[in-house]
Amino acid sequence: MEHSGEQAEILKNIPLIPLRELVVFPATLVPFIIGRASSIQALEKASETDKLIILAAQMDASLDNPGPKDIYSLGVTAKIIRTVPVDDKNVRVIVEGKRRARILEFLSSYPFYQVLAKEIRVYEDTGKEIQEEMKRALALFEEYLKLSQNTNFQSIIPALRDHSPDRIADIISSHLYLPLDEKQNLLETINSQERIRRLNFLLESEVYKIQVNARGKDGKPLNRRKGPFGQPGGPNIFTPGGAPGGKKDEQANEIEELKKKVAAAKMPPDAEDKARKEIERLETMPPMSAEATVCRNYLDWLIALPWTHKSREKRDLKEAERILNEDHYGLDKVKERILEYLSIRQLVKNPKGVILGLIGPPGVGKSSLGKSIARATGRKFVRLSLGGVRDEAEIRGHRRTYIGAYPGRIIQMIKRAGTRNPVFLLDEVDKMSMDFRGDPASALMEVLDPEQNSAFLDHYIDTDYDLSQVMFVVTANMLDAIPRPLVDRMEIIQIPGYTEAEKLEIARQFLWPKQRAAHGLSERNIEISDKAVLKLIDDYTREAGVRNLEREITKICRKVVKKVVAKGKDHKDKVTLKNLESFLGVPRFRRSALDREDEIGVALGMAWTEYGGELLTFEATKVHGKGNFTLTGQLGEIMQESAQAAFSYVRGKVFEMNIAKDVTRNFDIHIHVPEGATPKEGPSAGITIAIAILSLLTEIPVSKKVVMSGEITLRGRVLPVGGIKEKLLAAHREGIREAVLPLDNKADLKDLPKNLSQDMKIHLVENMDDVLKLVLTRDLPAKKAPRTKKVAPPAEGALLGREGEEGDNPKEPPLTH
Repeated sequence: MEHSGEQAEILKNIPLIPLRELVVFPATLVPFIIGRASSIQALEKASETDKLIILAAQMDASLDNPGPKDIYSLGVTAKIIRTVPVDDKNVRVIVEGKRRARILEFLSSYPFYQVLAKEIRVYEDTGKEIQEEMKRALALFEEYLKLSQNTNFQSIIPALRDHSPDRIADIISSHLYLPLDEKQNLLETINSQERIRRLNFLLESEVYKIQVNARGKDGKPLNRRKGPFGQPGGPNIFTPGGAPGGKKDEQANEIEELKKKVAAAKMPPDAEDKARKEIERLETMPPMSAEATVCRNYLDWLIALPWTHKSREKRDLKEAERILNEDHYGLDKVKERILEYLSIRQLVKNPKGVILGLIGPPGVGKSSLGKSIARATGRKFVRLSLGGVRDEAEIRGHRRTYIGAYPGRIIQMIKRAGTRNPVFLLDEVDKMSMDFRGDPASALMEVLDPEQNSAFLDHYIDTDYDLSQVMFVVTANMLDAIPRPLVDRMEIIQIPGYTEAEKLEIARQFLWPKQRAAHGLSERNIEISDKAVLKLIDDYTREAGVRNLEREITKICRKVVKKVVAKGKDHKDKVTLKNLESFLGVPRFRRSALDREDEIGVALGMAWTEYGGELLTFEATKVHGKGNFTLTGQLGEIMQESAQAAFSYVRGKVFEMNIAKDVTRNFDIHIHVPEGATPKEGPSAGITIAIAILSLLTEIPVSKKVVMSGEITLRGRVLPVGGIKEKLLAAHREGIREAVLPLDNKADLKDLPKNLSQDMKIHLVENMDDVLKLVLTRDLPAKKAPRTKKVAPPAEGALLGREGEEGDNPKEPPLTH
């Protein structure tokens, strides 16, 4: 991430030389040998102009011809100081690193790489904190040079003191013997202060390694008290045992305390073994080193995890049912499943954890249901929102080799819960995505698989953790957006939208008392009639859930609060059907499709979206043309194919339905679905499109009192579709009480709410003939009998004539009697 104080200069068509096992830093002179033809040509090109070139390390040194993906995107601009031919194929080059540069685009690859790059110029930071870090870096680097027996340290250190902290960090980095990826990491750390801190960490590690390798015969580390670390009163990280001279007892106490905590945590054998080994490592480390901090953090996480602690569950079924009903209206299937689980707990001591998948439109109570389940079962509740998560490490954590590594969010939430059996809500799982950092959905498979999650392995913790006692509740708006293997691991419960009657009860029992209390109002301050709530539901909100309904109720409460403050606490308002507009303004929604009379070529269909059911109007018209078929309204590929099938069905029925033969040849048919900005997809509009076309060609209006949904085949069969409950709820909201559905969807009608089943008249059909009788306002005209041409009887003996004689058909066999 680039520092906020950067300035950038764009460099175009600058030659690039990929380097093997070498990272060049700014403010350094570096010699190296090049032998690839492309690199030599890039060098020659740069020498002809301003001698400026981009140097970037390649990730794999074994590649002779690295591609753009094999080269780090951040390198340095460098000035060519000198070139000396070594032999016929190789050239020795000396360059001076100038500034960091980020490669934005590879403009050409032949005969050498030319790139578009952004040169990064960093403002100098001269604050007190960075000056202290710089002094520490110089002292560590001096010790490093001494221990490395570098004879030039007496000339290197004084020369460094004349530079800025940014330059010092780069020069020290170039002198260290580090792996390529570590050096590249230092190069890519733009912020000077962060780079010096990272450098100090590496210097401490390198000094410690050299010091350990130089142990004497007595096994004790060398005790160097001269120089910056041996001054009286100064810190000494090289005393025996790794502790600063006066703090040995303090570290011993800390180690002893850690051992007690590890024993008290009651970890599994593998985790306890890792913790003890980490404590042994910590004993040998300098207590103030960065590596010791990493070690302590790891131990803290192991100790803090609830390895054995569990919440005591409530097993009273009546109490659990009371809590669930107190928090939510309806949702019978979910409540029944929770009560079943509690019943099992009374017979089985340690059953496997439950993994529920709650799928439904926004605002139906999926997320809040997680809290209610936790209350009903007596467990702790934690929530993890997965919307926008695209890194696998968010689930499984980072390995401890990375700077600033932490466990994944699963382990973090378990630690926050403090028990090994919480209710764990994984919210908006269908909003996850993936990129080059991995696929979090794949990582979730291990978490949500009852056969595997008893040994969940987080990369940071690096030991198995048992998630089998956790009750996972997964929520999503759409099932199709979740990978199938992940869906297979969940028990899916569909939560459809609410009917008007259900919304009225929810508003009366939950939303109205909640918002009234939240705004400091009492029953004597405000009152609302049921008719006003129904108008609020119909004309101001159009949704499957109740989120917008609660928002509108909040607006009413705010206006009443203002009047109470102005007129006194005794002020009272009653919201009725007549004065509702004075609180909320003009209604937002209108039933335009239902206000009109029955029309020719216009049919009403039903659609399902992630936000619930919707009604769609399908319009058909014809114009003189050549028999073309046009579809508009942002229809998806599947819906377009369904429309083509409907049109082909109609063309095949032209004669049977007494439609003029030339109408499909001399006229263009145009189908349009209004609200063109909204994408529409799926095969369920097949019968609706066919009805709109047939109405247009027969000039018989379609009833606006009936909606329909079903897939059509070329033979006129009506196939089943999905989202039946949501579609019927949408029709019910619009005041329609009659629907046409495929016969194969009969089983879906069992899940309809009782009041919806009573209010709606549902016709189940098998073929288009049944649909035509139900939705057209009058019967189709009777089919005319085909004309037959009178033929004179054949002459006697003509049927028995010889083959080839006039009047005979040699291809047909003679009739026999």
